[in-house]
Amino acid sequence: MGVDATTMVPASEQVLADLVAYFDVDFAYLRHTDHEHRRTVLVAEWPRRPEPPEPDPLRVIEFDRADSLFRASEHAIEPIVVSRGDEYPDYQETIRRATGVASVVTAFVPLVSRGKATGVLGFVRRGDRAWTTRELNVLKAIAALFAQLQARVEAEDRLRYIASHDDLTGLANRRALLEYMEQRLAPGNPGPVATFFLDLDRLKALNDFLGHNAGDNFIRALSARLRENFEPDDMIARLGGDEFVIVLAKTIDPVAAELEANRIQELVGRRVSVGQESVSRGVSVGVALGVPGETTVSDVLRRADHALLSAKSGGGNGVAVFTDAMRLQFELQDDVEVNLRSAVSDGSMVLHYQPEVDLRTGRIVALEALVRWQHPTRGLLPPGAFVSVAEATNLAGELGRWVIRSACSQFADWRRRGLAANVVIRINVSPVQLVSADFVERIEDILRLFGIDGSSVCLEITEHVVVQDLVRTRLTLRGLKRMGVQIAIDDFGTGYSSLSHLKALPVDAVKIDRGFVQRLGDSNDDLAIVKSIIGLAGSFGLGVVGEGVETPMAARTLVGLGCYRAQGFLIARPMPAEEVEAQLREGRIPLDLDLPRAGRGVAPS
Repeated sequence: MGVDATTMVPASEQVLADLVAYFDVDFAYLRHTDHEHRRTVLVAEWPRRPEPPEPDPLRVIEFDRADSLFRASEHAIEPIVVSRGDEYPDYQETIRRATGVASVVTAFVPLVSRGKATGVLGFVRRGDRAWTTRELNVLKAIAALFAQLQARVEAEDRLRYIASHDDLTGLANRRALLEYMEQRLAPGNPGPVATFFLDLDRLKALNDFLGHNAGDNFIRALSARLRENFEPDDMIARLGGDEFVIVLAKTIDPVAAELEANRIQELVGRRVSVGQESVSRGVSVGVALGVPGETTVSDVLRRADHALLSAKSGGGNGVAVFTDAMRLQFELQDDVEVNLRSAVSDGSMVLHYQPEVDLRTGRIVALEALVRWQHPTRGLLPPGAFVSVAEATNLAGELGRWVIRSACSQFADWRRRGLAANVVIRINVSPVQLVSADFVERIEDILRLFGIDGSSVCLEITEHVVVQDLVRTRLTLRGLKRMGVQIAIDDFGTGYSSLSHLKALPVDAVKIDRGFVQRLGDSNDDLAIVKSIIGLAGSFGLGVVGEGVETPMAARTLVGLGCYRAQGFLIARPMPAEEVEAQLREGRIPLDLDLPRAGRGVAPS
């Protein structure tokens, strides 16, 4: 039979109707056995009962509460014929209540697949009826065909399920999400349609510091929680990794959508047991509303993604609803892409410098060079507005060379004037620069040109740069170390590096990602991760720097953990060269951290 899940019931009813007529019975039914939940489920019946009671006692029957005949059907593989009232009397009573017939004869023929009962084909006749062996053999053959059909339909259902669901969580996948949104945004449907784009904050850190399966276990627990707290008609999809999309079946306005996003944050933020630990993660949520018949699926998802980027821009754990202001922001990105190339060569780029200090004394130990773009119409743009565009348009190498050369030129000028004698200049290096064949030679030429010793320069690379091309990275870093150049891993703890990388590469220091440092004093999870990073750095003999220090509590916590070097807005914001000079003359930045006496002392040079 050319039957699938959508046509299974009407096709089965047609067959049952033919069997009712052929065998001269009053009623026939087909049931499937759900062994996982130990119940038997009505698939089709003929003739249909005109007004089944509510609830229908025959629709779903739990084996634990079933009558004796239905209990026997859970594992029966041979036909059962019931012709007298004293045989299975409780079953006779079930049929009497469901059909109104006082005395019946029943033929109960199991569906069998691979020696296991998978359902039953049942026939009921009022009064007396003898079932011959030949008739029962015919019915066994028909039941076998139904069992084959059932197995095929279940296999097809399973394939459809796999094609439309995430294998880790059982949630819908991207394909199912797009199909659902196409239906919801079709003309004539109610709107607006609220879409929530979720991105968990620093999930990979759970894997790195709590074990390989910790992230997966967290995702599974979170997915179950989301299912429990949304309506069955709502769409919850996992796009992979730590990204989810939720589309509500009901219509809500922007204000209600933002409130719903806050509720989602609260749900995600509840703690989850992962092994022996109880952990939580923040989540950033981007919200977009679509209008059926006017907004396409791609438009809604793109807007939700833009809103998510806005929500994450503040360091994570934010909520943002897509607005016209965001549309202007992404128009800025287009502007940047068009004009960035000329900006690198026409003098529009400038460098600001952010001091790094010893928290115990306030002594300036390093300056990090940070690029800015003096845009002709949009003012001073931070690197977040254009660096990603530079990387995507093959300008990262040219921009990076300008930054290194300009930073070293300024640093050499300070050195000549006696302003940075015991200070290290820190310069960020892009992935494109690090894997270029002539990078080491370029650095050597610049150091020779400006008369700078290599030990006064620290090049910072992010964790994901390390793993992109480990062989080339190792060769490049070894070449730099031969010149005495220091190497630091920036944004450490965000989930890319491993112990083997730290062991294999000639690294001098790690800089703890600002996302962990900012909430020290408020988050036990971040405290545990920072403590682990400091311990890890110590075991490898590496220096450690805390980034993003914005509160005295964070600074005091770092000192208490043995991390004395730090930078952040609490200490000083990035400044133009002329403003930094005043602090270099002083040699230190006054800090009032109220450190215990054991934490004070003379910083090592």
